[in-house]
Amino acid sequence: MNEIDTVTFGAGTVLLLLLVFYGGTFWLSTRIGKKQESADGYMTAGHGIGFGISAASMTATWIWASSMYASATSGYTYGLSGPIHYGFWGALMILFIYPFGKRIRAVAPRAHTLAEVLHVRHGRSSQLLLAGSNVVGSLISLMSNFIAGGVLISLLSPFTFVQGVFMVAGGVLLYTLWSGFRASVLTDFVQVVAMLGAVAVIVPVIFFAAGFPAAFETGAGNLTSQQGSFFSSTAFLEQGAPYIAAVLAYAIGNQTIAQRLFAVREDLIKPTFITATVGYGAMVIGIGMLGVLALYLGIEPEGGDVNNLVPQMATSYLPGILVAVFFIMIVGALSSTADSDLSALSSIVMADVYGQNVAGRAGANPRTMLLVGRGTMVAATAIAIAFASLQLNILDLLVFVGALWGALVFPVIASFYWEKVTNKAFTVSVLAALAVFLPVRFSLVPMNGVTGLVVDVLSIIGVGVVAGLMVFGFLGLRPAKVAAVLAAVVATPFALGAVHDYATLSGSLVAYSVSTIICWAMSAAGGATFDFDTVKERVGDYQADDDLDDDLDPVR
Repeated sequence: MNEIDTVTFGAGTVLLLLLVFYGGTFWLSTRIGKKQESADGYMTAGHGIGFGISAASMTATWIWASSMYASATSGYTYGLSGPIHYGFWGALMILFIYPFGKRIRAVAPRAHTLAEVLHVRHGRSSQLLLAGSNVVGSLISLMSNFIAGGVLISLLSPFTFVQGVFMVAGGVLLYTLWSGFRASVLTDFVQVVAMLGAVAVIVPVIFFAAGFPAAFETGAGNLTSQQGSFFSSTAFLEQGAPYIAAVLAYAIGNQTIAQRLFAVREDLIKPTFITATVGYGAMVIGIGMLGVLALYLGIEPEGGDVNNLVPQMATSYLPGILVAVFFIMIVGALSSTADSDLSALSSIVMADVYGQNVAGRAGANPRTMLLVGRGTMVAATAIAIAFASLQLNILDLLVFVGALWGALVFPVIASFYWEKVTNKAFTVSVLAALAVFLPVRFSLVPMNGVTGLVVDVLSIIGVGVVAGLMVFGFLGLRPAKVAAVLAAVVATPFALGAVHDYATLSGSLVAYSVSTIICWAMSAAGGATFDFDTVKERVGDYQADDDLDDDLDPVR
């Protein structure tokens, strides 16, 4: 690696590239801004976004710089199958959103957040649990994207990591602050087109510049037997299986996804998410193969930080003009998700904190809501900048957040289908699942003897829950029960006595199983029922968007 000249830019070049990108997106956001922005438009852009914008926005939100870096990290860590496990399962989970999304939208066609619906469905504690988990998740996501930006700028220029973080954070806040979600979705369209084009050029150029395909023959000795196997059990147990569970939780519990679900035209939910599935898979798997290439070449990540792999490969093997294209691609990827996180956080505080729990729905002032939303964006940016300085491992962050949300998946889904789920069942099941998840995930208790056996059994049940939920969305309850039982039976010989050794996987699975068992048992034992029509009556827009012209609004 020391023999390879790396491309770096001067301070002026980096500032110019950032000015072009963020200046352009800011100009674009001003073109769609409204003199009197409505609170509902700021959160969901009027609930009627068309196919092209919504599909691009969903793709761009799911494809973030962190997912590119994490996919490459997976390839570097686990070898050939790493990017497949990361990209394929992530793409598949986008697909699994739409059947649940159609039901959620049918129950609450004019909602802004999932937690807002849970307030009507259950009560305050359920709402705040979901809203609180989303605040934590979006802040971690925002932080990881700022980390990606800081790493990129520090590797390519004389600027330090912290200076890079401030530049990226300031740029994203600049164009998102005024128009909120409306700015996020429109700029996503431009960003995803640019990203797809850049990946199609950059990845092949790096491969051939690095000596492909000869590098895969001469460098085979750098891989372990597991890294060299496309069917690596290590890759599946440590990366694939945890990610299957994690991204399903992302799909159901993530407000950035829910916000797009409530914004897209209801009849366009299915094509939107199918298109995003294909776009995400192609791009992320392609970028992830750079990590596999680095593994074959025997490249050591700069400073020992695997977050550096992708920019390190780009600066080592691309000519200057393509490094500039790569720079814009990564900045676009991280910005498209960071602006989604800011929009999600603002909508949560606007609708769930102020709109429901401070002013009350009847007393909520739309102008005050806008001030609250914009203030939230500023505060969230400051918090994410502060935590980004820790430079935590992005892949670990993503899997942790997904596993954390696993505690919410069954209670949330059941709340939209089953009239017997109660506020008490929801709250107790989620808290109990978190109480079990944390010590298992961080190995705070010894995993031997009875404890290990209990974790294995709960994990096997968790496998059944995940499989059952996936099938339920498409085929209904009876096939889901069959799939759950079959999955648990098939997993038992492999998992019993072994799965507790994989903390990430077992932690995620026990979160699923514990929340499901308790939520089901408490709900079935009670006699409560719920009329889902109540949600439509009590969840809706805060004001009429009189300024919105359907023929002129560019997000429609």
